[in-house]
Amino acid sequence: MSPVYNEEIITAQLQDPRRCREAFSQVVSHYSESLYWQIRKMVISHDDADDLLQNTFLKAWQSIGYFRGEARISTWLYRIAVNETLTFLSKQRQQNNVPIDGEDSFLIERLESDEWFDGDEAQKLLQEAIVRLPEKQRLIFNMHYFDELKYEEISRILGTSVGGLKASYHHAVKKIEEYLTSID
Repeated sequence: MSPVYNEEIITAQLQDPRRCREAFSQVVSHYSESLYWQIRKMVISHDDADDLLQNTFLKAWQSIGYFRGEARISTWLYRIAVNETLTFLSKQRQQNNVPIDGEDSFLIERLESDEWFDGDEAQKLLQEAIVRLPEKQRLIFNMHYFDELKYEEISRILGTSVGGLKASYHHAVKKIEEYLTSID
């Protein structure tokens, strides 16, 4: 049986060169699934999400010496994952010749051809509506709605004000509602 994950103990062990590798292994085990799904909701593709998850943990391991425990481990990892994901999406837009403020239609195409997607038609329509959101709204919506993160935690991850996050979430919900009612 694996040990119970304790944030305070793990944070202390990450500071200890003798315990760091074992502690980081527990971090990877504990956060892999939630980070994978956070990334996956943004990039749609299983393979891309898997690669980005590996990159996230690689970057975290490479910068473990800078982690001082001032933020929660989850906040630190989400921040790395978000940055990796946004960088990846930016490169994808360049490869697909999508204007900076253009719709990420390449993500909609991926959603439609995703062999891993096993949802029903309603879930597919919801995902299409979410993919059509501007990147920041999509990120905030996913973190708050699906991951059930509180605005304060999202604020720490993204370095944005709680008020701005609430406004972005509200706009995202309205756009999703508009999209879903327009296709009826």
